[in-house]
Amino acid sequence: MQTKTENKNIRHLSLSELEQYFETLGEKKFRAKQVYEWIWAKHAHKFDDMTNLSKDLRQLLSTNFSLPALRVDATQYSADGTIKSRFKTFDNFATEGVLIPTDDRKTACVSSQIGCSLSCKFCATGYMDRKRNLDYDEIFDEVVLINQQSERVYEKKLTNIVFMGMGEPLLNYKNVLKAIERITAPDGLAMSPRRITVSTAGVAKMIKQLGDDQVKFKLALSLHAANDAKRNEIMPINETNHIKALIEALNHFYKQTGNEITFEYILFKNFNDSKQDADELVKIFRQVPADLVNIIEYNPIDKALFEKPEEDAITAFMTHLEKNKVNARLRRSRGKDIDAACGQLANKEG
Repeated sequence: MQTKTENKNIRHLSLSELEQYFETLGEKKFRAKQVYEWIWAKHAHKFDDMTNLSKDLRQLLSTNFSLPALRVDATQYSADGTIKSRFKTFDNFATEGVLIPTDDRKTACVSSQIGCSLSCKFCATGYMDRKRNLDYDEIFDEVVLINQQSERVYEKKLTNIVFMGMGEPLLNYKNVLKAIERITAPDGLAMSPRRITVSTAGVAKMIKQLGDDQVKFKLALSLHAANDAKRNEIMPINETNHIKALIEALNHFYKQTGNEITFEYILFKNFNDSKQDADELVKIFRQVPADLVNIIEYNPIDKALFEKPEEDAITAFMTHLEKNKVNARLRRSRGKDIDAACGQLANKEG
């Protein structure tokens, strides 16, 4: 097992920094390009894999740099085709990612942190401590490994990426943006940013920052309750990022980027599934240029007492939204049988 090393992670060097390093060795500048290609385009996880470098040069790189990489520690296969992976980091922490296949899409659901600090009451990850942020190269590895699974099992590359796994992406802002930069770069995975959605529990200041940074990806807000009192109860982050502030931040984001915005709304029985709740959701939808409201089926977890509403309550809620011209879609959960569905990721032993 790879252990933590004092050597600098070679993937944390830019191409120009690599070029400077090879120049100090008296090596040709193009060597830097070769190494950069190995670590980002060819996904080498060992210096020995870099076969167009001399053995001596590979040895020198492994003496001076580290190349820590995620590895798949456990894999579970759902009856519906969903695949959940537990990944281990170089320092032996675990995080999870999910491959969600449909006929026309292969979506990677990736994590941005090990654990989470937000303590949302309905989410299994929320009951874990946050151990640390994932580095951008570790997030990149998640996508690479899930893409390899997709090619192996479904003979198709990933079509979409959602940052809806463990952790709050906007509390690991720099690493998430840098990971997306590498995922979308022509010399990385060359994926379109339009096929990437970052989901947030609602950090108003950082939503505005996304707008100011002119990001190209889509944004999803995990709303889950349409008034502050209820949202405070299930999502403590709302106490410092209330709904009015989030509406303002989302409008700023849209004004700056024009990118698609989605609301995520999990239905909980006798909590946020009434006609009044639907009316409050309609009001919020009308204040933001959102494209869609994803109504999500609740997936029970051990530590929470919430229940999924009856089917007729779900239908009535959806009908009320549609009657009020809200573009709403009911998202049936995938991978429930392996704890891979929305809100269930908790590094359980498989």
